[in-house]
Amino acid sequence: MNNGYSPLGTDSLVPIRFDKSWMESFQSRIERNGPWDDWTCFQLAYEAEQAKQIHSFDELQCLNHLTNVEPLPHQLDTARKVLHEMRGRAILADEVGLGKTIEAGLVLKEYMIRGLVKKVLILVPASLVLQWVRELNHKFGIPAIAQKKEYHWSSPVVVASMDTAKREPHRTYLLNQDIDMLIIDEAHKLKNKKTTNYQFIVQMRKKYCMLLTATPVQNDMNELYNLITLLKPGQLGGQGEFSANYMLDKRVPKNEDNLQQTLSKVMIRNRRGEGSVQFTKRIVKNVPLVLSPDEQALYDGVTQFIREQYQENGQDFGSMFSMITLQREVCSSRDAVFVTLVNLAKKLSEDSPIRERIWDLIDLIKKVTSNTKAETAMELIRGMNDKVIVFTEYRATQEYLLQYFHKHGLMAVPYRGGMNRGKKDWMMDLFRGRAQVMIATEAGGEGINLQFCHHMINFDLPWNPMRVEQRIGRVHRLGQSQDVKIYNLSTRGTIEEHILNLLHEKINMFESVIGRLDMILERLEQQDNWEQSISRILLEAKTDEEIRQQVDSLGRSINSIKDELHTNLSPNEKEATIQSFLKIYSHGSEVQP
Repeated sequence: MNNGYSPLGTDSLVPIRFDKSWMESFQSRIERNGPWDDWTCFQLAYEAEQAKQIHSFDELQCLNHLTNVEPLPHQLDTARKVLHEMRGRAILADEVGLGKTIEAGLVLKEYMIRGLVKKVLILVPASLVLQWVRELNHKFGIPAIAQKKEYHWSSPVVVASMDTAKREPHRTYLLNQDIDMLIIDEAHKLKNKKTTNYQFIVQMRKKYCMLLTATPVQNDMNELYNLITLLKPGQLGGQGEFSANYMLDKRVPKNEDNLQQTLSKVMIRNRRGEGSVQFTKRIVKNVPLVLSPDEQALYDGVTQFIREQYQENGQDFGSMFSMITLQREVCSSRDAVFVTLVNLAKKLSEDSPIRERIWDLIDLIKKVTSNTKAETAMELIRGMNDKVIVFTEYRATQEYLLQYFHKHGLMAVPYRGGMNRGKKDWMMDLFRGRAQVMIATEAGGEGINLQFCHHMINFDLPWNPMRVEQRIGRVHRLGQSQDVKIYNLSTRGTIEEHILNLLHEKINMFESVIGRLDMILERLEQQDNWEQSISRILLEAKTDEEIRQQVDSLGRSINSIKDELHTNLSPNEKEATIQSFLKIYSHGSEVQP
């Protein structure tokens, strides 16, 4: 070394310069023993490197990034299956209350951590937008936002309603975007491929896609074909090929083993009775009521009116089926039946003899000054001294109950279809924070989570078992820490008494979550035939005892099929059982499978 230069070979010299500031820093670290010798710093560095390790490609990385949720085993299994076997395209069809949203969140988080997903669009019913946003942010740390303005579409993770997304100018913007992952909640609403919703989703450019629905089939096996084709075009072949391979007719499957194997490649369904998931108990109390003389007179008058019309127009059963609603409304409130009768009168000519009969019934309505059900519901609510959700079938009854409860010092809020997203969210917040009662129409039976409430009153009972179960699933679901108490109001000597007998005593659905019956109802559900078969019994039976006998017969038939589905049936026996069930649905009579 000479004059600060070092020889390189014989002819070259390389300059060497010393950074005094670095040397001073180096000397200082040596004097305080340096960070590399501090045990705490070393341990943190070691743990950081350990956390970065990926031991297996199949390992879920998202589990290291969750702070406010502990996924259950069936949810983790679902996430792994979607990730590794279904390649990010799946129908999540768990029964109500088993956490399809958690499963979707796990899959989404995993894909985002792996860098495979950056642009996400989640389409849900308007009433569920904020619920999704809250869950994704709080439980998964996913920065989702609710779409309110047009510029929000450019955000990485957007939650919006289907109705908003399909409208212009939003539609055009979204169809010109590349969506890494599309998630659709309540996907059974896409069952009809002729709708604008279905065509909109078909045209969307999406890499991964998840469809969430507890009822992938409702009325027709073609609905299942449409959903799967939307998810994975060609998975089931063409429409004709699917029909030839798997359908005896639109509601009756064939080659069930092959169909199940094919469906397992795109659809995952977890059931409440399987696995280690533990739910709180259901405590069911049926509350029989006796109508006041004025209410009974109105019910008898409406019943007589309906039977007269059936005898004259028996062939036109479609219109008669709609008139059966009058009987059900009388059991709910005079307000509900009044609205229907007035609307019916408006459709008739001025000289129609039916109009005169309708005005006679309206005179009977005017004499009704009380509501036995409302009085009983108020007594129950006061006795609970806790939050309770009250379900009714009719908007007019909902309005009546709101006024009645308010008059008697109970704070109640409504929840119904037709409310915009903001109002529904406001009603939910009021119910959670201030109001004791939420009065919901059927719009409240789908999608919303009410685990903070464990009391439910069925002011009116739907005839379809799946709709009843969907109501209960709002409160009896994962996260519910209390036993759920269900109160069923029914008026003696009316159709409500028979329906409650069918649902509760014959099907025993309130306590046992329907069991195997729902498998058939979801695949082959014929809601109209089910309700029409009951309506035909009510119209054609001459006495209450005859009605009771026929409803009992229907209940025994369903139970016999339900019991057989717990045994190991051969494919031919399964098909015969399903055929028998369909005959019951069509005719309302006992059929031996």
